[in-house]
Order: sequence, then structure tokens, then C-alpha cells
Amino acid sequence: MIRVERVSQAFGTVGALAGIDLEVGEHEFVAVIGRSGCGKSTLLRLIAGLLTPSAGRISVADEEVTKPRRDVSVMFQRPALLPWRSVLSNVLLPIEICGLGDHRERAHELLALVGLAGFEKRRPHELSGGMQQRVSLCRSLIQSPRVMLMDEPFSALDAITRSELAEELQRVQLELPRAVVFVTHSIDEAVLLADRIVVLSPRPGRIHQIVDVSIPRPRALGQAELDEVSRELRGLLSEVTA
Repeated sequence: MIRVERVSQAFGTVGALAGIDLEVGEHEFVAVIGRSGCGKSTLLRLIAGLLTPSAGRISVADEEVTKPRRDVSVMFQRPALLPWRSVLSNVLLPIEICGLGDHRERAHELLALVGLAGFEKRRPHELSGGMQQRVSLCRSLIQSPRVMLMDEPFSALDAITRSELAEELQRVQLELPRAVVFVTHSIDEAVLLADRIVVLSPRPGRIHQIVDVSIPRPRALGQAELDEVSRELRGLLSEVTA
């Protein structure tokens, strides 16, 4: 579904990424981890068509990415909900912008899927941070995207809420599978969610190693098998910063 071929990115004289080769399957969940400044978010923006690579080529569904696509959604660190709109209206915003007709039934289904049935008329200020991110997740799903790009979507939340939302995302992916690229600083999140984990080296970011996570789903934080993979990833991150 996603193909990144020999992609490099520089901002002036500063190299952000160098020689990235990566493929992501149609329903595959790939996490990207690495130290701050290694180019994780830059890679996501390149796939989204928000940046143009300095070198190399990126394609989605065999079409070169030259601009943002309707079948690719992006979820950022903060929910960015419009405060004057209700929960339901915030979820439907992409549909209105693209003029895609009536998706209210689907919006209600998505809100029920993430445990927000009954909150459709609430405003963002009436919701907790975790609930706001659930609304943002529904908004990312409302167009039935083929690809979801997620840039540390839970990083601003407390540890308990963050763990709950990671497990919620796992459940959503099992019910509504699609290609996902998930940037995170959390090794535990990556191991819980991903089929493969890409470890980037420091700037300019290069792929140091890709780790397969073959543990059956559903997974739960604290599983012994997950802890083994987490230890392997910590060792790899130590290698690239030594």
C-alpha cells in the first residue's frame, strides 16, 4: 500500500532523513521509533504529501505522492477540534470539506466503536483529553481511509489514559483494518500495536533495523512476550546512540 524508495530529506544544509526504503502492506501496522530529531515526523509528513522529498519517491496504492490524498488520513499529537462544533460535527468536518454527502450514520457507528455513544452533542471543552483524542480518531476514520498516519497521537496524555487509548486503537485496527504508520517515542506502545517496528538512527535518520512482532492479537501490556521485544528494541536504540 505504501512504498518509500531511497527517500532523503534535507532542510537547507540540515539532513533529516537519508536513503529510506520501506514498504507497508494493505492492512499492516508499522510503528516508527527513534530518538527526538531522527526524522520520524518528517517521514510521516512525506508520506502524507505535506512535504516533497529532496530525493527518492513515495507512492500510495501505486500512485506517486505529490500532494495530500483523500484516502490518507493524518492524526497529530493534539486533537485540534473546533471548539464551537459538537462532537458529531467535528467528526463530520472532513466529509463537509470534501462534499461527500451524508455520513451521519457512520459517524454514530464510529463514536459508538470508541465508547462515545451519547456524547454526540457535547462540545470539546466538556470532554477529557482522552475523549478528545477518541473524537480525533473517529474524524480520521470517517472517510474510510486506506492509509492512516499517526504522529504520536497519545503523547500529551497521562500514562493511564495513554495505555487505554493504545489498547482502544488495537481494537479499532482489528475491527477496521487498514495500513497504519504510527510514530511514537513509546516502546511499549509500538510493541503492543505493530506488526513491524522501524528503528531509526539519529539525524539524518536512517533505518537501523526493522523488528517483526509476530505475537498474536489481541495483545495486552505486561505480556511476557511483549517484554522480550521491548528489551530487544531498547538494545537497538542503545546501539544507535552509542
